[in-house]
Amino acid sequence: MTAIIKTPEEIEKMRVAGKLAAEVLTMIGPYVKKGVTTDELNTICHDYIVNEQKAVPAPLNYGHPPFPKSICTSVNHCICHGIPSDKKLKDGDIINIDVTVIKDGYHGDTSKMFVVGKPSILAERLIRVTQECLYKAIEQVKPGMRLGDIGHICQTHAEAHNYSIVREYCGHGIGASFHEEPQIVHYGKPGTGDVLEPGMCFTIEPMVNAGKRYSKVLPDQWTVVTKDRSLSAQWEHTLLVTETGVEVLTLREEEALERVISHN
Repeated sequence: MTAIIKTPEEIEKMRVAGKLAAEVLTMIGPYVKKGVTTDELNTICHDYIVNEQKAVPAPLNYGHPPFPKSICTSVNHCICHGIPSDKKLKDGDIINIDVTVIKDGYHGDTSKMFVVGKPSILAERLIRVTQECLYKAIEQVKPGMRLGDIGHICQTHAEAHNYSIVREYCGHGIGASFHEEPQIVHYGKPGTGDVLEPGMCFTIEPMVNAGKRYSKVLPDQWTVVTKDRSLSAQWEHTLLVTETGVEVLTLREEEALERVISHN
């Protein structure tokens, strides 16, 4: 296991970063409505992170080529890494907003699905099932669990609803680096893969398609879309493995999930 086990001091910093990331998603909610551009949402989030939180938006200039914006906005059939643009949101659109902040050198990473106006029944169901995949996996996280168990929980729940799991993109360890070991895939066999240990921090972020699982990357080298143009949804939390279970570092107040889940 090459995962970096966090010290108590590092865990405190991860809690702070996680709380800030959650607050960005809570803050941006009222702005997600018909007629707004994803670039306007990006500007609002950027200014809030930099000016209010005195933190750094991790996506900005990250990677090769450098990601040009401060958040990811993935609309409808975009799976992940959507680049904010001057395209206006319209009634019925679904959008994933993915936020990662750096505070005191540590990262908090989380994403949420938003709906513009009234969603289709298909979209509403896809969003709900994807969030259930995340929650069901989180609720089982504890020392001794294996990474394959996480993937298996997400995959079986999505496929039970005739949806598919994207396989090319995954969750990841997180801390002083945006992406650390291990990789957390959202499909797999129970009882396989690395064993979870207390002090590990990582994200679970299932990407679920209404159609087939296949994806393609657009020429901007970032935006990932479904090959069959079917809708896609994603939810993400940053987690800490505790001695007895899990702590959800990016939990928002509106969520019906315990922040600390103990299996003692």
